[in-house]
Amino acid sequence: MSAHVALPADGLTARWQTWDDVHDEVLTLRWENEGWTVTGEVGRERVHYVMRLSPIWHLRQFLLFRDLDDPDLWLATDGHRRWGEMNGAHRTELDGCVDIELACTPFTATPPIRRLELGIGDSIEMQRVLVDVETLAVVPVQRRYVRTAEHRYEIHAAESGTSTEIEVDQYGLVTQWSGYYRRR
Repeated sequence: MSAHVALPADGLTARWQTWDDVHDEVLTLRWENEGWTVTGEVGRERVHYVMRLSPIWHLRQFLLFRDLDDPDLWLATDGHRRWGEMNGAHRTELDGCVDIELACTPFTATPPIRRLELGIGDSIEMQRVLVDVETLAVVPVQRRYVRTAEHRYEIHAAESGTSTEIEVDQYGLVTQWSGYYRRR
């Protein structure tokens, strides 16, 4: 097993399109305040999201903007798998979840891939927070990540029984998400 390459000190920009070339996303990763700040501009859904991650790729905060200057959704975790909102409300239904998942971007597969460093043939199950960007509904979901090759993973969704295959680059960023996204 080889570790993913460290991201450049001055950050990184990535771009994705959907397989049908209708959807476009621009993502920027930058190192600031002793952690990673991720910003994504997702065209089709017209959303902007910000994630603040620890140096070892643990989620600290997630903000989702749709059509207002202030965030529509602001979630944070205390590092012990307890979740809350900006106003301090504890979201007990999300306790135990590790990461955020957005269907409108392939980036949300990257933090667990970077953090876990699975060997080829290894797998792990985890709970994630699935965010519906249209309704702002948040629900816990079960995912199993399997590393099938040096730059290939399968992600299994327990609630639907479906699997998808992704390919990543040397940084652990998705280059292809079969039938959904590809890097430009």
